[in-house]
Amino acid sequence: MAQSPYSKFDNSELILRDELAIDRTILANERTLLAYLRSGVSLVIAGVSMMHFSRAGWFQAVGVACIPLGVITAIFGVARYRIINRSISAVRRQLPKRNDANCCETQSLV
Repeated sequence: MAQSPYSKFDNSELILRDELAIDRTILANERTLLAYLRSGVSLVIAGVSMMHFSRAGWFQAVGVACIPLGVITAIFGVARYRIINRSISAVRRQLPKRNDANCCETQSLV
């Protein structure tokens, strides 16, 4: 198994900022998945529309090519999402559990 790119950092020094960075990465991964799915659906719709409304042979050929390309784009997006999500989950499992009692001590300065 490959070594984690985060193994060079000391786990005892991870702070809330680091955990929030992981949360932002998860949300970015989800946005990327939705962009792939949106592109795939758009290609399928474009292909069906071209086939339905055009009479030129080359235009219908482009429409026929758009449909499987849209499906492939959606499948690629889901596969990429799952791979990245597994990597993020592996990093999150390596993080030590935070003691939330320590985080509240500095808030008494208000």
